[in-house]
Amino acid sequence: MSKANNQSLSNLSYAPTMTLAMAQQRAKLMSVIRQFFAMRQVLEVQTPLLSQAGNTDTFLQSVAAQVTYQDKPCTYYLHTSPEFAMKRLLASWQVPIYQICPVFRDNEIGARHNIEFTMLEWYQPNYSLDDLAAELGELLELVYGHPIIMSHYRYVDAFMDFVGIHPLTASLAALQAVAEDKGLIGFDFNSAESCDSEQDRRQSWLDLLFSHAVEPNLGHDLPTLIIEYPPATAALAKTAIDKEGNKVAKRFELYIKGIEIANAYDELADGQALRDRFEQDNQLRGRHKLVQMPIDEHLIAASDDLIPCSGIAVGLDRLLMVLTDATSLEEVISFPSGSA
Repeated sequence: MSKANNQSLSNLSYAPTMTLAMAQQRAKLMSVIRQFFAMRQVLEVQTPLLSQAGNTDTFLQSVAAQVTYQDKPCTYYLHTSPEFAMKRLLASWQVPIYQICPVFRDNEIGARHNIEFTMLEWYQPNYSLDDLAAELGELLELVYGHPIIMSHYRYVDAFMDFVGIHPLTASLAALQAVAEDKGLIGFDFNSAESCDSEQDRRQSWLDLLFSHAVEPNLGHDLPTLIIEYPPATAALAKTAIDKEGNKVAKRFELYIKGIEIANAYDELADGQALRDRFEQDNQLRGRHKLVQMPIDEHLIAASDDLIPCSGIAVGLDRLLMVLTDATSLEEVISFPSGSA
């Protein structure tokens, strides 16, 4: 299609926000990814978008869907990630698996966010986080078409470099003071003392400072893996003790050009520990007047049979953004939520 035709399409109410040229690049990216996993004999799977359980994470809001099942109305949830269902497959089959699918997170709109977006997720049995990071590097080399070097950067070191204080030992008052000094006003996580634990308030300040003062600086020279996150961010990952004796989450995130692209865990295979985390999440959701989510009992049962593994989720729309120098998600998807 000519440039003139693309320009004329942009004036039509039904037209996509993505050009034909970008759609072709997107299709090529998907093809390259599938070739990558086929060469490694990683099985492509497909799991349901709808589930009776939901994500309990306080900061991830599920999209609810009212359905009729066996003549009875009930609430299902569009998944925020295929993780729960894929782990049930992994516990059953114990082979490497991957999936490319749409995922949904309510009220997420912006230059890098959309309610519906596309995720690549894969799991490798008996892989350490280092093994998974190496495989991620190989995938990036294939999609970029040239060798890639990734920087490894501890969360603590990145925080100290760009914020100026130690994230795991600084007081709540110090975190708040630094936030105010950096112009992050209008937030007062400490006012919820009667509701939230000190750990919750502490992590809220850390998240605010990291997203505003650290993230924009990451991955501009080299794709950067942030490792050894605070334990409150473990979610479904294991924890460990770092070289300074602090408890940290065994996970990493990939940043390119200041954008979070991927999130990986050394997966926790402990059903009771997961239940405890989900119940704590729901308690926090209740204190924040958020809907408490049904816990996935199938995942709890499967977790005890989960073999040692690492897993990773990659935002494919964001990956395409950095590959093509796009400035907005609208450029790499056909119809954003506002026009779907």
